[in-house]
Amino acid sequence: MRRASRHFFEDSTCATTDECDPIVGVTTGSETLPDDIDALKAALLNERAARREFEARASGAEAMVAHLKLLIAKMKRDRFGASAERGRKLLDQLEMQLEELETAAAEDEAAAAHATPDKTTVRPFMRAKPVRAPLPAHLPRERVVLPSPTSCPCCGGKLAKLGETITETLESIPRSYKVIQTVRERFSCRSCEAVTQPPAPFHVIARGRAGPDLLATIIHGKFGEHQPLNRQSERFACEGIDLSVSTLADWVGACTAALSPLVTLIKTHVLAAERIHGDETTVPVLAKVKTVTGRIWTYVRDDQPFGGPAPPAAIFFYSRDRSGEHPCRHLAGYAGILQADAYAGFNDLYHPARKPGPILEAACWAHGRRKLFVLADVAKAPLAIEAVRRIDAIFDVERDINGLPATQRHAVRQVRVVPLVTSLETWMRGERGRLSRHADVAKAMDYMLKRWEAFTRFLDDGRICLTNNAAERTLRGIALGRKAWLFAGSDRGGERAAAMYSLLATAKLNDVDPRAWLADVLARIADHPASRLEELLPWHWPRWSEDRSLAA
Repeated sequence: MRRASRHFFEDSTCATTDECDPIVGVTTGSETLPDDIDALKAALLNERAARREFEARASGAEAMVAHLKLLIAKMKRDRFGASAERGRKLLDQLEMQLEELETAAAEDEAAAAHATPDKTTVRPFMRAKPVRAPLPAHLPRERVVLPSPTSCPCCGGKLAKLGETITETLESIPRSYKVIQTVRERFSCRSCEAVTQPPAPFHVIARGRAGPDLLATIIHGKFGEHQPLNRQSERFACEGIDLSVSTLADWVGACTAALSPLVTLIKTHVLAAERIHGDETTVPVLAKVKTVTGRIWTYVRDDQPFGGPAPPAAIFFYSRDRSGEHPCRHLAGYAGILQADAYAGFNDLYHPARKPGPILEAACWAHGRRKLFVLADVAKAPLAIEAVRRIDAIFDVERDINGLPATQRHAVRQVRVVPLVTSLETWMRGERGRLSRHADVAKAMDYMLKRWEAFTRFLDDGRICLTNNAAERTLRGIALGRKAWLFAGSDRGGERAAAMYSLLATAKLNDVDPRAWLADVLARIADHPASRLEELLPWHWPRWSEDRSLAA
């Protein structure tokens, strides 16, 4: 027995002459083994205990590695993944690849002299020639007639016209400028020698030399196309026009002041809604030695999902931080329904004792689904996949009733959506009870279950949407612009940007060309009666512009 025990422990030591890495309680090759059986038993028990401890540590390390891998996958998805949950992750790469393939195919087609008129041979298949859509009919046509022979090239006989073949080519005209000379003639009276002269026309810029179309182009370029003024100044210089950044900045500031009454009217219109969407995003702001993170808040009125007649509009605000006092100030006089995410800064708005009344919270199902979708997409968690499947069934019904009146939406939801939501809640609470509170799926479920009343409020009110996508879409332009202009110059610049975003976003929501609308408004706002400024708002502009054209 003693010999067998000794043989067992000798086999458990390292086979090389080097000692094993020391592990607490594990015998190394340099140790001498005792001859006593009791001592050997004690050593064996110690080694078993040490092995169990080591295995437990290894298991914990593996769990930590798995957790860190999941966090890294989530961070990579947030950084590089697709922004739309239903979009393919590599959509941009695939589109680029498709563009390259189409370009290569067209290049090969042009270079192949033996191509047939209707088919192009591309190994290993036959690619049909693409059918080109006609060029836009609203573009002006310039007719260029090639010189034709005056007599038959074969026999010299007289030619009779049978028809013509027209080939249309799309061409661009470089951006051009002109100087408008406004002449005010002076006259003197032959009788009393009094001098008369027409009054000076209105200019948005005092003693300025910029017309409304140029100003609208600069404003739309800065806030609509995310082109900083220094880049616009460089482009003007390339076109032979010297406009410094300070000059452009003065013009933008003067236009902001002139358009501020319209921003006030849009704010009044948005806050008169029974239900609004709210959200915010970050915006870097230049400070003394570094940039700080400011916030752009938006509140959107969009009654179209429940067939409301009011036109859509969006108002933006700027703040230096994200504290809850800002939404309380923005919505100080509002008492309706706020569709938003679970930001804690909104909680004071929902307080029952709030004046003029509490705001009803309507949660966003897209936010709740997104947390589960990430786990289903990255970690392939079965519970998350099942939760997303059940939530998608609710979204399918909502797509069918989008745009219907609120009463019809409510009726359909009671019949088709309520059973789905009830089943989802029962299933989710049952599965949640079996999970650790530290599990990622449990945290994603808790996000919805702890706010279930706000998530299910849409079932009893046809005006409430399932998601807060209206506000998120409105903020998308700012998120894209951050990559171009990098930061706002100051808090005042952030406030100015918020005002301009309100005008441009509202114009887009009403399918109005923001640049054309701004140009027309800047040309007429000074002479327009203050009591009728609402006529200049984007949703009135097409009709007002047509009426003005007919009157002219």
